[in-house]
Amino acid sequence: MFEITSLGGLATTVPSLLFPASVLFFAYLVRGIAGFGSALIAVPLLALTLPLTIVVPLVVFLDYVGSASQGMNNRESIQWKEIWPLLPFSLIGVAVSLYIMDSVKPEMLSLALGGFIIIFAVYQLLPMKLGQASQVISVPSGFFGGFVGTLFGTGGPFYVIYLNLRHLDKNSFRATFAAIFLIDGAMRLAGYAVKGFYTVEMLSYLALAVPVAGLGLFFGGKIHTALGRDTFVRLISVLLLGSGTALLLKA
Repeated sequence: MFEITSLGGLATTVPSLLFPASVLFFAYLVRGIAGFGSALIAVPLLALTLPLTIVVPLVVFLDYVGSASQGMNNRESIQWKEIWPLLPFSLIGVAVSLYIMDSVKPEMLSLALGGFIIIFAVYQLLPMKLGQASQVISVPSGFFGGFVGTLFGTGGPFYVIYLNLRHLDKNSFRATFAAIFLIDGAMRLAGYAVKGFYTVEMLSYLALAVPVAGLGLFFGGKIHTALGRDTFVRLISVLLLGSGTALLLKA
C-alpha cells in the first residue's frame, strides 16, 4: 500500500519518503533564510536512513544547483590569488576521499561522520578568535576542504576558516567563498560521476529531491527573521550535536 517504484526500480513506500523529504525541506528552508547550513543539516539526518554513498552525492548536487542558480555577486571582489593555492590540494583531497568511499565499510563512514559533526558543532558553540596566517595554510585547508567535502558533503567550514585567517573584507569573503564553492563543487561532482555514483537509482532520488529543496529555498527566501547569524549558528550546532550523537549510536 502507498508503494511507488523509483526510476531505478526501487520500491519505496510513501510514508518512508516523508522523513527524507522533511529533512531536505527544512535544510533548504534554513539555507534560504540564513544562506548556509543545508549540507550540515541534511547529510547527518539523511544518513540515519540512507547510505552515505547516496546521501552525499545527492546533497552536493542540490547545493551546487542552488548556488549556481543564485549566481555570484560582486565578481570583481573575488580574490583569485587566495583561490589558486587551494585548488591542487582540494583536488588531492577529493581523490583520496573517493578512494575511501569505495574501500571503507559504510558503518565506519557513518561513525566518522558522527564524530566530525559533533566536533564541528562544539567548535561552533565555542568560537575562537582567529589570527592571521600566511598562504601556507592553504595546504591543509584545501586538502581537508576537498576531502571532507567529498566524503561528507560538508567541506565549507575549512574554506571559511582559511578565508578568515586571510582577513578578507566582507564583500571579498563572500565573493571568494562562492567562487571556491563552485570550483570545488564541480570537482566533487565530476569525481562522483567518474566513480559511477550517479546511477539510475540516484537520478530517481534527485528527481524527487530537487522540487523539495527548491520549495525550501523559495519559502526560506521569503522569511524575514530578527535572528542574527550567530544565533542561527548556535541553533544549528545544537541540532548537529543531536544528529551526530544519533549517528554514533546507529553506527
